[in-house]
Amino acid sequence: MTDFIADLADFITASPSSYHAADEIGRRLSEAGFTRHSESDAWDASPGGHYLIRDGALMAWVVPEGADTSSAFRIVGTHTDSPSIKLKPIPAISRHGWQSVGVEIYGGPLLNSWLDRDLAFAGRVVDADGAVHLVRTGPVARIPQLAIHLDRQISADGLKLDKQQHTAPIYAVGDEDADILDVVARTAGLRASDVTGHDIYAIDTQPPAVIGANEDLFAAGRLDNLSSTHAALWALEHLADHTRDILVFAAFDHEEVGSATRSGAAGPILADVLTRTAAALGASSDETAAILTRSALLSVDAGHAVHPNYADRHDPDNRPLLNAGPVLKVNSQQRYATDAIGISMWQRAVAAAGIDSQVFVSNNAMPCGSTIGPISATRLGLTTVDVGVPLLSMHSARELAGTKDLPALASAISAFYTTIEL
Repeated sequence: MTDFIADLADFITASPSSYHAADEIGRRLSEAGFTRHSESDAWDASPGGHYLIRDGALMAWVVPEGADTSSAFRIVGTHTDSPSIKLKPIPAISRHGWQSVGVEIYGGPLLNSWLDRDLAFAGRVVDADGAVHLVRTGPVARIPQLAIHLDRQISADGLKLDKQQHTAPIYAVGDEDADILDVVARTAGLRASDVTGHDIYAIDTQPPAVIGANEDLFAAGRLDNLSSTHAALWALEHLADHTRDILVFAAFDHEEVGSATRSGAAGPILADVLTRTAAALGASSDETAAILTRSALLSVDAGHAVHPNYADRHDPDNRPLLNAGPVLKVNSQQRYATDAIGISMWQRAVAAAGIDSQVFVSNNAMPCGSTIGPISATRLGLTTVDVGVPLLSMHSARELAGTKDLPALASAISAFYTTIEL
C-alpha cells in the first residue's frame, strides 16, 4: 500500500465510532502542533493551529500570520459517523437459551451486509461521576442469517429483514448471567453497574484491505465518511504556505441521522467557531457578516460509482468510475449545494492539484441522498460545493473505493486550502 492508503487504513482502524474518530483526529493534530481548547474558555485566534472536540465532532482552525477582518474562512466539512446498529439503553436479552443484544438501527445501513460478520462494539460510556470513557471490544457478537433450509422462499422472494425481529446479534449461549454491557464496560476497567449512560455501536471487525487484480481497490468499513475526514486531516497535517485566510476543518457527527444535534451540521458548532474566531480577530458583527460572504465551504462526502450490475439505476451520461477521480455532486433539487459558482471553485482546485474529476448526477427516477452541504449553506450563507470519492456498496458494513481517488481527494482539499482564489 502507498503511505496514504496505509495511513487511511490505520485511521479507520483507530476510529470505530464517531467518538473515537474525533479523539484520533485530535491526537494527530496535537502531534502536528495544534492546541486543544475548551469551548468554555476565552477564544484563541492567535497564529497557529487550534481545535476543540464536542462529543463525536471536531472543529479545527488554522490562523495564519496577518489574519484580520479582511480575511475569509476556507472550510472543509465532513462527518465522522456511519450507518450502524446501536445498543438500546438496556441491551441484554435472553431468549430461547441464547443471549442477544437489543439494538436500534442508526441511519440507513444495508442490513443484509451486517449478517454473519464477526462484530465488535465501540463508542463511549459515562460513569456515575460523569466521566466519559471510550470503549471498544474485540469480536464478541454475530447476527446469524437463517439457514436456507428453513427459508425455502428466499430464492423466490428475496431476503426480507424485520428491523426489530431479525437484527439482534447473539453473544452467548446458555449463560443467563452474561451481560453485554459488562463485556463493553470491562474494556474501560468498569463494570456494567458503573455505567450510567452509553452510546455504543456495532462494528465489523474485518480490517481494511487493498484488493483487486491490480491492487487498486480499497475495501473497508466506514468509508462513508471517514474517507473524506481522513483526506481533510491529511491536508491539514501537510499544509504548505497558504493565504491570509483562516482554514477550518469541520468534522461533524450525526450526518447519517439528519444532523439536527448539538454536534451535527444543523447545530451551532461551526457557526460558533466562525463567529468567535472573527470576534477574537476584532471583527464587529457587521464585519463578521462580511467575512462570511467572502468565505467558502467544501462539503466532502462519499458519492456513488456506477454499479456494473445495476447500471440502469444511474444517469446514462454521468457514470463515475473508481480511480477516475473524485466526484463533483450536482442535484437540481439542492440535495447537494453545488451551483455554478461552486463548480468553478472546484474546477480551480482540481486543476491546481493536477488531478482528474468526475460528475455525479442522479438518475431522475432515483432521488439522491443529501449531505452537510445544504444544511451548512442554509445556516451560514456560504458558497458551498459538494464533492467526494466515488464508492460502491455505500452504507454496507464494508464499502469499496479506488486507491487513486483517495489521495487525489486530499490533494484537491490541499489546493482549496492553500492555492486557489475564492
